[in-house]
Amino acid sequence: MEPRYILHYAPDNASAILRLVLEEMSVTYQTQLVDRSANAQNSASYKALNPSGKIPTLITPHGPMSEVGACLLYLSEQHAALAPTSDDADRPAFLKWLFFTANTLHPDLTMHFYLHRYGDDAAMGSMRQAVIDRLRNHLTLLDNHINDATPTYLGAAAPSVLDYYVGYMLRWCALYPRTQSGWFRLSDYPRLAQLAATLETRPAMVTVQNAEGLGPTPLSAPRLATPLEGVTI
Repeated sequence: MEPRYILHYAPDNASAILRLVLEEMSVTYQTQLVDRSANAQNSASYKALNPSGKIPTLITPHGPMSEVGACLLYLSEQHAALAPTSDDADRPAFLKWLFFTANTLHPDLTMHFYLHRYGDDAAMGSMRQAVIDRLRNHLTLLDNHINDATPTYLGAAAPSVLDYYVGYMLRWCALYPRTQSGWFRLSDYPRLAQLAATLETRPAMVTVQNAEGLGPTPLSAPRLATPLEGVTI
């Protein structure tokens, strides 16, 4: 069967979020490695698909897509799965928290990884503390939302695209940057800890953790990836 999607990926990159959702939806797809060790994300051929040079790029029947949040929304709508439908009363809140994750949590986590891109050495200490404080606040908001609202689209028994997005952010909080991960304790966010544990029981997670070398507890007690191909840098 011809795959419906092609996922341009690198191990333990944001592409893993889309890979998890594709597996959860049981749709046909194939992967295409973007070799970061060779700077392939900045090659002319890759930038023809994704001019930003970011990973992932998802090739769909409608053309190439990028941006994790946009891809997740597209997949949930195309397959009527893993998200409240347009006529569901939970749809507005789902969209709010999906875009909160894509526009607030994920960018601040990226800033934490690559802080040197945002200021000079003299500013690093204060900037680091500011972004950590912001990340703690974002995670607290998500944890409190699960506790207070018991939403169907986050932290419930059946996973959603938002669960996989937030869950993978927890992995990165614990691991990266390697010298600056001590601020994060998953136990400080009990509802998010339960979300992570629930996702780790999913067959989709087992498939992706094996494919990308993520280890047996990739969200709740993660270790650095040992991928079968490619690099995680």
